[in-house]
Amino acid sequence: MKVRLPRSCPYLQNDPAVPGNIPRVSKKETSVDVGESLTRWTVRFALGCYVLGVALPLWSRSSLRTQAQARWAWTLGCLAFLAHVLCAFQFFHHWSYAAAYEETARQTAERFGLAWGGGLYFNYAFTAAWVTDVFWWWRGLKRYQARPRWLGIALHGFFGFMAFNATVVFATGLVRWLGLSISLGLAVLWWRAQQTTIGRPD
Repeated sequence: MKVRLPRSCPYLQNDPAVPGNIPRVSKKETSVDVGESLTRWTVRFALGCYVLGVALPLWSRSSLRTQAQARWAWTLGCLAFLAHVLCAFQFFHHWSYAAAYEETARQTAERFGLAWGGGLYFNYAFTAAWVTDVFWWWRGLKRYQARPRWLGIALHGFFGFMAFNATVVFATGLVRWLGLSISLGLAVLWWRAQQTTIGRPD
C-alpha cells in the first residue's frame, strides 16, 4: 500500500525510507548514465573490432575472404571509435577542448606523476590515422598490400601503442589482464606470420 504524503511535506516525496515511495531519477542523471554506457561500450566494441582487424590478416594473409572480413572489422571498429569520441565529448567534456585536455592531464598525473594533457593529441592522431587507413583499404586490397612495408609497420606500431596504453597502462583490474592477454596473443600471431613469410620460397 502506498502512503499518501501530505502536501506540507514536499521533502518526503523523494525519500526512499518512506514505504511505497520510489525515488525519482532526474533527467540529467539518466542522461549521464546513458552517456557513460554509450561511451564505454562504443570503445569496447571498437577495440574488439581492432583485434579482429589485426588478427585475421596475420592468421591468413593469402585468403581473400579473410581479408574481406578483416576489412569489415577494421571499418566497423573505426566507426565505433568515432562514435566513442563523439560520446566522450558530448557526455563528459561537453564539447570543451580545455576539459578534455585537463582530464587527460589528470589521468596522466595519476599514472606517472606528470600533469600533462598532450596525450590528447595522440588520440587525435590515432583517430585520423585509423580513418585514413580505412579509406586506403577500401581503395582495393592489392593497393593496400602494396604500400611500403615500413608504413604498415609504423601505422600498426602506433595503433598497438595506443591500444596497449588504453587497455593496460591506463586500465585496471580485469580489463588490464585482458589487454595483456590479447597483446600477447597478437604478438604471437605476428611472430608466426613473420616466420611463415621468411620460410616462404621466392
